[in-house]
Amino acid sequence: MKTKKLALYTGVAAIVIGAGATTLALQAGESAQPSGALAQSGEAGQAITIYKSPNCGCCQSWAEHLAANGFDTRIVETDNLNEIKQQYDVPRDMASCHTALIGDLVIEGHVPANDILAYLEDPQFNTTGLSVPGMPHGTPGMETGRKDDYQVIAFNANGQQRVFREHKDY
Repeated sequence: MKTKKLALYTGVAAIVIGAGATTLALQAGESAQPSGALAQSGEAGQAITIYKSPNCGCCQSWAEHLAANGFDTRIVETDNLNEIKQQYDVPRDMASCHTALIGDLVIEGHVPANDILAYLEDPQFNTTGLSVPGMPHGTPGMETGRKDDYQVIAFNANGQQRVFREHKDY
């Protein structure tokens, strides 16, 4: 009898978790299919719109990094990046040289493609975006020969922040 109850509870829990994940994905306006499966299958990758200055070479290099890692990149050149950052609630201390969007998720600065994919596979509640503040050497698009330690920070519109990933000795 205990085995039947355990099997029943396990089955119900799996259904509830699956339904919850699907609901969150639908609310986020994204497919319930994990993004990693899209990249591995060779199908079109995640669409990302990148807002950058027309004169920024490192932003172009970051866009190329994303494209090489399966993202479907669209570049919008603008001389008014501050307006974009304000529109999408990027906190001032999270700002970098470009702002990108994947659906409602804001990507600020030189966030590695693998970190974006990891986040998309396991989105965190109440997160507005991911940021690599400033322009650390060694990040994608900032390959200068020097490699600074850096963090990818998850942030929300209320200014709360937490470390999503940390890159040291890479």
